[in-house]
Amino acid sequence: MAAESPAFTLTLPVLPLDDEVVLPGMVVPLDLSDAEVRAAVEAAQAAARSEPGKPKVLLVPRIDGTYAKTGVLGTVEQVGRLADGDPGALIRGRSRVRIGAGTTGPGAALWVEGARVGESVPEPLPGQVAELVKEYKALATTWLKKRGAWQVVDRVQAIDDVSALADNSGYSPFLTIEQKVELLETADPVARLKLATQQLRDHLAEQEVAETIAKDVQEGVDKQQREFLLRRQLEAVRKELRELNGENSKDSAEESDDYRARVEAADLPEKVREAALKEVDKLERASDQSPEGSWIRTWLDTVLEMPWNERTEDAYDIQGAKAVLDAEHAGLEDVKERITEYLAVRKRRTDRGLGVIGGRRGGAVLALVGPPGVGKTSLGESVAHAMGRKFVRVALGGVRDEAEIRGHRRTYVGALPGRIVRAVKEAGSMNPVVLLDEIDKVGSDFRGDPAAALLEVLDPAQNHTFRDHYLEVELDLSDVVFLATANVLEAIPEALADRMEIVRLDGYTEDEKVVIARDHLLPRQLERAGLDKDEVTLDESALRKLAGEYTREAGVRTLERSIARLLRKIAAQHELGERELPFTVTDGDLRALIGRPHHVPESAQDPAERRTAVPGVATGLAVTGAGGDVLYVEASLADPETGASGLTLTGQLGDVMKESAQIALSFLRSHGAELELPVADLKDRGVHIHFPAGAVPKDGPSAGITMTTALASLLSGRLVRTDVAMTGEVSLTGRVLPIGGVKQKLLAAHRAGVTTVIIPKRNEPDLDDVPAEVLDKLDVHAVTDVRQVLELALAPATSEAAPEVPVAA
Repeated sequence: MAAESPAFTLTLPVLPLDDEVVLPGMVVPLDLSDAEVRAAVEAAQAAARSEPGKPKVLLVPRIDGTYAKTGVLGTVEQVGRLADGDPGALIRGRSRVRIGAGTTGPGAALWVEGARVGESVPEPLPGQVAELVKEYKALATTWLKKRGAWQVVDRVQAIDDVSALADNSGYSPFLTIEQKVELLETADPVARLKLATQQLRDHLAEQEVAETIAKDVQEGVDKQQREFLLRRQLEAVRKELRELNGENSKDSAEESDDYRARVEAADLPEKVREAALKEVDKLERASDQSPEGSWIRTWLDTVLEMPWNERTEDAYDIQGAKAVLDAEHAGLEDVKERITEYLAVRKRRTDRGLGVIGGRRGGAVLALVGPPGVGKTSLGESVAHAMGRKFVRVALGGVRDEAEIRGHRRTYVGALPGRIVRAVKEAGSMNPVVLLDEIDKVGSDFRGDPAAALLEVLDPAQNHTFRDHYLEVELDLSDVVFLATANVLEAIPEALADRMEIVRLDGYTEDEKVVIARDHLLPRQLERAGLDKDEVTLDESALRKLAGEYTREAGVRTLERSIARLLRKIAAQHELGERELPFTVTDGDLRALIGRPHHVPESAQDPAERRTAVPGVATGLAVTGAGGDVLYVEASLADPETGASGLTLTGQLGDVMKESAQIALSFLRSHGAELELPVADLKDRGVHIHFPAGAVPKDGPSAGITMTTALASLLSGRLVRTDVAMTGEVSLTGRVLPIGGVKQKLLAAHRAGVTTVIIPKRNEPDLDDVPAEVLDKLDVHAVTDVRQVLELALAPATSEAAPEVPVAA
């Protein structure tokens, strides 16, 4: 830091500077025609006659009539004429002077007292100060070179004194008066040099931005002028060519020639080639300013990128394909058999030269219908793997615009081909496996019906000549294997469902879930949890309990989430030092790790806590969008004193289910005496039937025998057996009529711990679809009459338990 030297008093005439600041070391010419300047110089000359040396003045900046607190001691080097002939004086700044009080002196000038400001910098210069000096010189050199002041560069580089180097910035024309005054009043040389460096750095940055903007503007103007001239020249050349060769001649634009060469060289079907060449002709005739040119170029690019004659060779190793499907998916035998049959037929057709018949190839359109989480989407990728084909997934959930399927007309701005064309283009072959995911979630509104647009795509008799609105040329989709997935078959339009072969995936048995968890889910979640397969092992009892009591679903998504949660818990405990690895998880460890089970079977509960522990409650079976489920029916009679009568139904029931309740009540009223039921109560008291889970809509006829059983239990006072569930439609004469979804319902009964199931006699053939391991654990009774149902389902009047009732088949 600079240290101020001992001050001594000076008496000097003031030379005010209104639009300039002079720093020590600067030499400036001043015009003596100004009265104040001339008075100060004359006073200095008069005082110098009695003192040795040159005349001295005090150069003080004056801003808006206010003098600065610090001035510069200047010596009058020479008095004479300026370049324009006016009288002037050459004055050199010497040192800073702190201005004191005013005083008297000879002449008309203002005299003041002052004290010199001492400055000192340690020798040698500290490292930081030396770096600052180097930086300032580099910045000053850059600025001087930009201005072309090469002769000044060497002079600046020769200055080594910190104070002189900082004061040298007083010559900078870009500094404002305020900035120069700030430099003047900064007494510390190092601080002053820092300030000068920052000012110079800011100016250079500002100058660089201004130069960049000016350069960009100039380049833009030059480009526009150049483009304008070239386009005018091009138009003139084309005009001359048309005049020489006739109005209908094609010009030789390089771009058009390039597209023509690409079309002629491409391996395109004949009709597609003709359409592409017609578009090239239009492109050659189109003006550069016409928007049609860009539309044609985009269309040609799309056509040339399509794999018109590209096909992958199918893998006709039937045993290998079956092994791939078995390795990647447990269960799902129906769809595996269908894919194996398809491959076998394709192989035999190819061996006999029947690959193409009537312009059609042997594609397939399958619809995989089943609850969420059973592997419909992942199955599509496995099918492509087994067949050796490319795989493309097209998500249709929420699609409401028909143009998403068939494409936009080319007249629209931003037109694109439909999703089917884009899928084929993405696959790079004409025979990929295309998965149409969530086809039952397709909607329709004022923009059209996408499901109707899919009719041609998924019809094997039509899709060999599919026309996309954008391409407007025939696209052969007959070799594509379309796999559509849906959760609810009823949500698919009937005409569309008729064009697809329906393959139902009704959910997994508990044994299949254990195999899937062990072979697929556990290895994947171990990797995601950062665990090695030897560090954590899940015992089969733990997997079975996870599948049976912690999750109750048709698929395995919740099971996978439970396994992931379990592994995360173990990993966290290991990192906290609470558990050692390797660790084997058994069914007894699950409660401590992930809490209590959420789905305990009714049969495992305390008899007093079961829903069927009171008369009037029966267990039914239903099918939902998530697979099969257990449905309870509760019935009650109103107190005679309330005067209530009639039938009350609650639980968000549909019309069909309401009619089933009326039929059940009518049957009991007409056959009560035969069944030894007090039917008089039904005439005088109101009947209320409720289906719990009231927020869930319910409909269908299959709860008929369940409602009949609940009412019979209520009237007779006999409990419904806990281990019995039933499904079937009831008629007014007491016949048990067939229903749908037997497989899903039996799987749900198995998951819920039910051991006895009652189904209609005419549904017995559906038992062939139920896995053998499920049938082995269920006692299935096929009945034709409600009387058989009541005999099986109701416990004896003298017992509150649910004993086994032997019934003949």
